[in-house]
Amino acid sequence: MAEWWKEILVKFLIPETCYDEFFVNFNFLHVPCLKILISKGLGIGIIMGSVMVKLPQIFKILGAKSAEGLNFTSILLELVAITGMMVYSIANSFPFSAWGEALFLMIQTVAIGFLIQYYGGKTSKGVGLLSIYFALLSLLLSPLTPMAVITMLQTSNMPAVVISRLMQAATNYQNGHTGQLSAVTVFLLFAGSLARIFTSVQETGDPLMALTFTVSATCNGVIVAQLLYYWNVVPPRVKKVQ
Repeated sequence: MAEWWKEILVKFLIPETCYDEFFVNFNFLHVPCLKILISKGLGIGIIMGSVMVKLPQIFKILGAKSAEGLNFTSILLELVAITGMMVYSIANSFPFSAWGEALFLMIQTVAIGFLIQYYGGKTSKGVGLLSIYFALLSLLLSPLTPMAVITMLQTSNMPAVVISRLMQAATNYQNGHTGQLSAVTVFLLFAGSLARIFTSVQETGDPLMALTFTVSATCNGVIVAQLLYYWNVVPPRVKKVQ
């Protein structure tokens, strides 16, 4: 097999020992190597999907010129959880394939938070959100932040995710519909969090990461169930988020 192909596989998907198992010994059923291959493949797939996972939500808000049904506090808590996971992974030098989607989810989540404020007639608060968030992110990624603080932020992910999803679920229940919540985005987030349970165990061996994604998958499942339940319910009228 061409050397350039081997170089790509070893660099991005499998260690050289697994390359030898697959393409020298032709042992395609080598379980440890299969786990590595599946985990790496899922990780790369999740990262590629994350580039546009929340774009349907953003486009839906822009198209409707409304963020009705989206809970701003829920978005903030989700942002805390995403940021904690990303900063914790970078600080622990985890491979990009184990956490890379957090970078793209962070950018898109910040954008949704801004749009909620913008269409709620609070553009200045939206600009303030962007300024404060990126200033704090820069601080967290700098050497000035102790590892203990980063670990505490990651530990706070679970309650942040739970509260975030419960607040969105409560908003859906109170409204009797899911408003401008994007079904595509919700289903992709649910599938991604399920896949991340496996990849976090395989690639990081960090029980805190695995537990975080397990909780996230469960909470995302609640929102998926609501979307299915309210599938044919149309909001009676469009109103600005207060």
